[in-house]
Amino acid sequence: MPVLQIDGDAFTLDGRPFRIVSGGLHYFRVHPDHWADRLHKARLMGLNTVETYVPWNLHQPRPDVFRLDAELDLPAFLDLAAAEGLHVLLRPGPYICAEWEGGGLPSWLLAEPGITLRSQDPGYLAAVDSYFARLLPPVIDRLATRGGPVIAVQVENEYGAYADDPAHLAHLAELLRREGVDVPLFTCDQPADLGRGSLPGVLATANFGSHAYEGLAALRAHQPAGPLMCTEFWIGWFDRWGGRHVVRDPAQAAQELDDLLSTGASVNLYMFHGGTSFGFTNGANDKHTYRPTVTSYDYDSPLDEAGEPTEKYHAFRRVIAKHTPVPDEPAPGPTARLAATRVGLPLSAPLFDSLPALGGVVPSEHPLTMEQLGQDFGYVLHETVLPTEGPALLELEGVHDRAQVFVDGRPAGVLERENHEHAVTLTAPRAGSTLSVLVENQGRVNYGPGIHDRKGLTGPARLNGRELSGWTNRSLPLSDLGGLAFTAVEGFPTGPVFHRGTFTVDRPADSFVHLPGWTKGNVWVNGFHLGRYWSRGPQRSLYLPGPVLRPGPNEITVLELHAAPFSRAVDLRPEPDLGPTED
Repeated sequence: MPVLQIDGDAFTLDGRPFRIVSGGLHYFRVHPDHWADRLHKARLMGLNTVETYVPWNLHQPRPDVFRLDAELDLPAFLDLAAAEGLHVLLRPGPYICAEWEGGGLPSWLLAEPGITLRSQDPGYLAAVDSYFARLLPPVIDRLATRGGPVIAVQVENEYGAYADDPAHLAHLAELLRREGVDVPLFTCDQPADLGRGSLPGVLATANFGSHAYEGLAALRAHQPAGPLMCTEFWIGWFDRWGGRHVVRDPAQAAQELDDLLSTGASVNLYMFHGGTSFGFTNGANDKHTYRPTVTSYDYDSPLDEAGEPTEKYHAFRRVIAKHTPVPDEPAPGPTARLAATRVGLPLSAPLFDSLPALGGVVPSEHPLTMEQLGQDFGYVLHETVLPTEGPALLELEGVHDRAQVFVDGRPAGVLERENHEHAVTLTAPRAGSTLSVLVENQGRVNYGPGIHDRKGLTGPARLNGRELSGWTNRSLPLSDLGGLAFTAVEGFPTGPVFHRGTFTVDRPADSFVHLPGWTKGNVWVNGFHLGRYWSRGPQRSLYLPGPVLRPGPNEITVLELHAAPFSRAVDLRPEPDLGPTED
């Protein structure tokens, strides 16, 4: 593949003028069987490059474990991009933001009480060095200087919005070079943060979603020489639970793109195809109030969550064609979908009856955080004995992020970090009653100083002002549901309960799981974790990739934390429901 170079105020590719027209496509948010399809549609829209982050927390889930297989086979994704004739902008972090759990930083870093992330903290640097030493060798052969598709590599990510530490950025840049990265390096920041986030000798780029002239002028004022590029041209946005589905008018977004391209600058659309934060991988924001992000990362992108071209796709294709050639091939058409069907879930397995099959117990004097338990995602169950009977006030200082409180298995209340809730009144029927606190990690904070976000009960628990001690802690990552024992249950079981049913497919195709009447929980199909649902909205369906299905019988499991509808059924429909949009 040709090699990218910086020649004065322009990019060149093997000596010829070159403009990067790129789009974000996160391999880890797309089923691997769909990678080739999404890359093909990127080229047909007129993109010559795709951009991807790399999620450290998935690739290195434990300090001694490193993965580059299956859905995390980054080299395979890069090879598919090359086969499609696309270049790649690689953004390996270590921090990526991306509305991704913890900004991609692995939770095990937070097992060290005093660690300072994204800094010159020796413990953090040692972990980063180890990560790059494992990640980069398989990537080096995919650099353009070795015939691969990767034409440039980013140093950190929007560092100027977090700190002002040139020594840290210099360390990361030197580390990339030491590991063999010999293509151009770049940083990206919002215009106001360029002074804090850039590095001498490394190309600075800007992030914005409108007013291209002003954004590029700020970049030029900061960096008098070098190519102009917007690394994150925000053409949509993400959604949070309890908000509205964010959309952007396609015509207005296309006009903004036209304005940017008319300056001669390079661009990376954020996002071209957002995909899905499957499982427990969504992040959260905390600007004085904790706000978790929804499962869908549709992002109102040109290619929607299921890979379908949108009105914005066609509008952008027309704009790009004004500035650079687009393939002389028809734009992609719609893909097959499953026919609508209702699926009953007649079998049940109460969570409290299933605990031995889901995780072991660790005793402690005080509640242990998920990080202390070596747990990344999911739930943790903290239990202790109540010393007295009768009404009492339970105070939990650190609920991260949503706690369901039970006394002898009976619901006593819910406390939500998002609502700054810390106390609930309960009644113990007897001295010696069991207090159970089921805490959900709803997503570690992915932006700002709140990234030091430990999960579970992070502070003391007090009953009538006196601290409770003598706890057991049970990790519930729910990564393996194979040990659950399901039975047919009469009546109306209340949560937390797993519900299971089967449905038959003749020919696998994409679908969306709709959960009318369900309250809050998670969905798995054939063991693949689709993600979270919540009646709070705005998202009201979960994307089901066709490759998850198989001809014949398929199994769906729903963990409902509260109460399932009387029908105990879900609907498979060919279209999504991402909720009401902003006015």
